[in-house]
Amino acid sequence: MERHFEHDLEELKERLLWMAGLAERAVHQAVQAVFQKDEALATRVLDEEKAINEMQIEIDDRVMQLVALQQPMAVDLRFILSASRINNDLERIGDQAVNIAQSALRILRHPQVKPYVDLPRMSELAEGMVRDSLNSLVRRDAELAKSVLVRDDQVDNLRDQIFRELLTYMMENSAVIYPAFELVLITKNLERIGDHATNIAEDVIYMVAGRDVRHLAADRR
Repeated sequence: MERHFEHDLEELKERLLWMAGLAERAVHQAVQAVFQKDEALATRVLDEEKAINEMQIEIDDRVMQLVALQQPMAVDLRFILSASRINNDLERIGDQAVNIAQSALRILRHPQVKPYVDLPRMSELAEGMVRDSLNSLVRRDAELAKSVLVRDDQVDNLRDQIFRELLTYMMENSAVIYPAFELVLITKNLERIGDHATNIAEDVIYMVAGRDVRHLAADRR
């Protein structure tokens, strides 16, 4: 029975990491679709959304079965609870990637508002947070997870900076209002991706160290 339980736990971890790979790829493809003005890349993100949603349902089912049938304790229970929350955040990251891809398709119909400078920095930062939060999960590395937490404010600051700049463009030239607004939406989606990566990192810390740091500002420093 114990060997079967360990096998089920390992399968849960493998499926979670598979879903993580899908979500991470979706984000990267979506932002590249914006920068490269690539309609095919944006469409691919939309087409792959179903796979992420189906994976979320499968992982939820695995979690429910483990809790109901095995009644896990201590470390194993923390891992299963964390997996459930991480699963939800990964699905939400996939949703944000879809939003960015949809904006990319709409932006294609308009001239570029301005050279992309801060937006690539913001996307690189958000993608790095996702990547490191997932690596911290694989390695059970609480220190790497903590490094994700401290980057959340950097993403928020870039969001505010880009928004102010785009607002200036919209006030000066009404012709760019529509594409500029889509860029505002993209920055908001990237900010939310950073938030979900932060949630994953917090769950890793809980899983590894047994500490809930969701509302502890000191753990972000």
